[in-house]
Amino acid sequence: MGILIFIVIVLFVAGGLLILLRSANSHKIPDNVKSIPYSDEKDD
Repeated sequence: MGILIFIVIVLFVAGGLLILLRSANSHKIPDNVKSIPYSDEKDD
């Protein structure tokens, strides 16, 4: 019975890590996006 609980815990941890890894890789900024520098002048 203890081995079954251990296997279930390992599966939950592995699944959680895979979900975190997948979500971390899905929000990468493309290489062709350039940052726009702030201007010192205000456009009021």
